[in-house]
Amino acid sequence: MNNKSIKICISAAFIALSVSSCTDLDVDVKSQYTSYPNSEIAVEAKTSDVYFAFRGALGRRYNEAMVCSSDECTGVSFDGDYYDSGNYAHPSLHKFMADDACLGYWTDLSSGITKCNQVILDLGGEEQVVTAPVRAIRAFYHFILMDSYGDVPILDHVLEAEEALERSPRKEVAEWIESELLAIQDHMTKKVDASTYGKPTYWMVQALLAKLYINWNVYTKDVTNASWSASATNEKLDDGVAACDEIIQSGLFNLSDDYLRKFYPNNGPHIRDFIYAMPYTASKQDGMTYARFRTWRKGDSDGKGGAGLYGIKLAKSVGGNLAVTPEFAGLFTLAGDRRNDALFKGPLFQHNPSTYIVTQTPFLYKDAQVTLTRDIILPMVNENLNVGNTVAGWSQGYRFNKFMVDPAAFDLYNRCQDNDIPIFRYADILLTKCEALLRGAKGTTGDTPMGLFNQIRSYVKAPTLTSAPTLDELLDERGREFFDENWRRNDLIRFGKFEKDWGFKNTINPVAKTDFTKRIFPVPTGVLNENTNWKQNAGY
Repeated sequence: MNNKSIKICISAAFIALSVSSCTDLDVDVKSQYTSYPNSEIAVEAKTSDVYFAFRGALGRRYNEAMVCSSDECTGVSFDGDYYDSGNYAHPSLHKFMADDACLGYWTDLSSGITKCNQVILDLGGEEQVVTAPVRAIRAFYHFILMDSYGDVPILDHVLEAEEALERSPRKEVAEWIESELLAIQDHMTKKVDASTYGKPTYWMVQALLAKLYINWNVYTKDVTNASWSASATNEKLDDGVAACDEIIQSGLFNLSDDYLRKFYPNNGPHIRDFIYAMPYTASKQDGMTYARFRTWRKGDSDGKGGAGLYGIKLAKSVGGNLAVTPEFAGLFTLAGDRRNDALFKGPLFQHNPSTYIVTQTPFLYKDAQVTLTRDIILPMVNENLNVGNTVAGWSQGYRFNKFMVDPAAFDLYNRCQDNDIPIFRYADILLTKCEALLRGAKGTTGDTPMGLFNQIRSYVKAPTLTSAPTLDELLDERGREFFDENWRRNDLIRFGKFEKDWGFKNTINPVAKTDFTKRIFPVPTGVLNENTNWKQNAGY
C-alpha cells in the first residue's frame, strides 16, 4: 500500500436523527464542565445523531455487499431489470468493481467518524468520561471500514485545514480499535433498557471486542496471501472468551424470543437476544429495505389486481432479485428447525398482513400457485445472471423472509420497513465462545463447545448434538443462525472458505477459486478521486 501522506475523503453528508430518550452514562455531567454541557439532556442532544451514521448503508447497500459476496445470495436480473450496472452480479461473482453502488459506504462511515471527533472535541476531549460512548461508536465505524477495505486511516481527531493523513496497515487499525475499546469500557453504561437501545453500551463494547478477537488472525496477518491459514495461531482467543463471558455471566441477555418474531417489524428493546441493534422506523424513511429485494418479483399482487404474497395488494412494486444460492439453501433441512420457516421456498402461501404469520391460503399469480425452485437455471450462463423476465425466471431460487415486511408501512413509506437490524446478538456470543474453545482457547467457566452449540439448537427446536461440533459444523450453524445479518462474508473469510464453489461464481469467474485479493473490497472510486495519492487495493 502507498504510505505517502494523503488527505482523507470526508463526505459532507451526515445522517441526523433526534432521539428523545436519555442515555445513562453513569457519570455526573456537571462535574466535568462549567459551561457546556450542563446536563445529561444536553449531552444527549450533542451525541445522539453520531450513533446512526451507518444506518443508511446498513439498511441497503452494505447489506447488498455482504449477502451477495457470500454464499447466501446470487443477485439475478430479469432481462435487464435489476442488473443495475452489475451492482448485484459483480459481488456475486467476486468481480468487485470500485464503482459498484453496494461498495460505496466508505463515505458514510468516514462522515460518522468525523462527526464523532467533533463531538468529542466539543465535550472536552477524550479524557472526559462522557465521551466514552462516542469513542465506542467511532471504534465500531473504524472496524467496519477495516473489515471491508483493509488499510484505512486512523482518524482519531478533528482534522486541521489541509492536514494530511496516511492509510494505516490493517493490523495497526485493529490494534488501535482494541486499545480504544479497552480504554473506555469501564466508563460505559451497563444499563439495558429502552433508553440505551441502539446506542453503545458496555455490552456492545464486549461484543465488538469478541468479534475483533475471533478475527484477529484475519486482521493482523496478510489475508490476501496464499500462505495465510485459517488454522494459524490466534493469540487473542482467551481474550475473546473473556469478553464473551462478561456478556454470558451478566444474565441480561437470553434466547427466550422466538426466532422469527425477533426480526418482525415490531421488534425492539424487548428482544433479549439483541445486544446492539440499529433501530429503524419506516415513517421516517430511514432506509431499511431488505424485503423489497427478497420477495417474489411480482409479490405485490395476484396479477389480477388482488391481494399479493403479503395478504394485501401493494401499491409499490417489489424487486425479488436476491435469490438464495442452492448451496446455502441446503443448510435449511434440519428436522423441526424454526429457521427453516425464514425462507420463501416451494409452493408459496399468503401471509397475514397484521400478524405476519403464513396462512393456508395459496399465493396465486394469474390463478396459478407460485412455486420457488431451489436450483437457479440461467438460459445463458454469463455475468448478467439473467434468469428471464417470466414467471419461471422470477421463481428461480428461494428467497429470505427473515425480516418480514409490514405491507401497510411498505406502501405508505416508499418501501421502507420498521424492522430493527441486530448487529450483535447473544446467540453470536455463544457461538463465538464455542468457536474460540474449538480453536484452542482456555475455558474457565465450565462451558463446553457442545453445550454452547446446543443452546442454539435447542431454542430453534433443531436436533442437538451428542459430541462437540467440528469447525465445519459450526460454520454451517452460523449460516443458519445469522443469515442476512451481514456476518456471512466475515465468517467465510475467517474459516478460509471465501473462495469455495457456490452459485455461478467459480463457473463464470474461474479465477475466483484462487484470487485471495477479493477478501478485501476495492476502495470506492469517489474516495480515490478525493485522495489522489492513494493507490487502489491489490487485485483491482
